[in-house]
Amino acid sequence: MRLFAAVLPPAVAVDELAAEVRELKQLPGADGLRWTEPAGWHFTLAFMGEVPEETVPGLSERLARAAHRTEPFPLALHGGGRFGDRALWAGASGRLDVLRRLAERADAAARKAGIDMDRHRGYTPHLTLARSRAAAVDLRPFVAALDGFEGGPWTVGELSLVRSHLPRGGITGQRPRYEEVGRWPFGGAG
Repeated sequence: MRLFAAVLPPAVAVDELAAEVRELKQLPGADGLRWTEPAGWHFTLAFMGEVPEETVPGLSERLARAAHRTEPFPLALHGGGRFGDRALWAGASGRLDVLRRLAERADAAARKAGIDMDRHRGYTPHLTLARSRAAAVDLRPFVAALDGFEGGPWTVGELSLVRSHLPRGGITGQRPRYEEVGRWPFGGAG
């Protein structure tokens, strides 16, 4: 199964961002982007890729320990950025140091569970909003439009393990579907 560890924003934060995205979709070039669905918005902490089912119990135990060692922390959706001309994302503000430490802990949990995490790069907190279609779209106007966006703060209090179901059969417009397969509350044990 295809898995990743994530922080899932609450419904109120998703609603605030969805209103902003509706405005972004009015910008020139927006039809050249594949927009992600609000129901799937998340902050990926550690992408694990395909994981054998027998690995999941050990991974879950390690993620539970990582969550227990993390204190609840404030976070808000804020601004945005891009990865070249291939992905547009919303950023975050708040205790990004704790979010980065949680990403490191999730990565370490996966490694200790025997998952190859060589793909891991430096962590950039982001929530993907759109990806370029075949032709590149200049994402700079979209990033500029996101500059003033500041969602309301919320308290992050749990770590989630999410399964990604990729589209099958090349059906136009079909998007990945996400299923939360585990959730662990923070313990704040430092």
